[in-house]
Amino acid sequence: MSYISGARSVPDEQVRIASTKMDGIGPKKAIQVRYRLGISGNIKIKELTKYQIDQMEQMIGQDHVVHWELKRGERADIERLISISRYRGIRHQDGSPLRGQRTHTNARTCRKLIRKSKKA
Repeated sequence: MSYISGARSVPDEQVRIASTKMDGIGPKKAIQVRYRLGISGNIKIKELTKYQIDQMEQMIGQDHVVHWELKRGERADIERLISISRYRGIRHQDGSPLRGQRTHTNARTCRKLIRKSKKA
């Protein structure tokens, strides 16, 4: 079991599938990275050399925002919305749906949280 850019990769998976497991890398970016490194489409992770894995990590780190950086950026965006008291920020804070979904009959998990806070 090896880690590439913070994501656990299964040795028996193809490179293009294993690289999409990383946060911030989709199918299109996975194909681009593989093409730029000159790696075949059907090669598996266990068949890669240590040099190729290092090259892949380096290229992904330079060109793409992945894993911790991506999560940190998302969290910073949410914190900004909360600090300026935007509607979406308030909904994030309450744990309610953000994009206009109904809460009367759906959104059960957030209604449980609201119900628990009223009892206490």
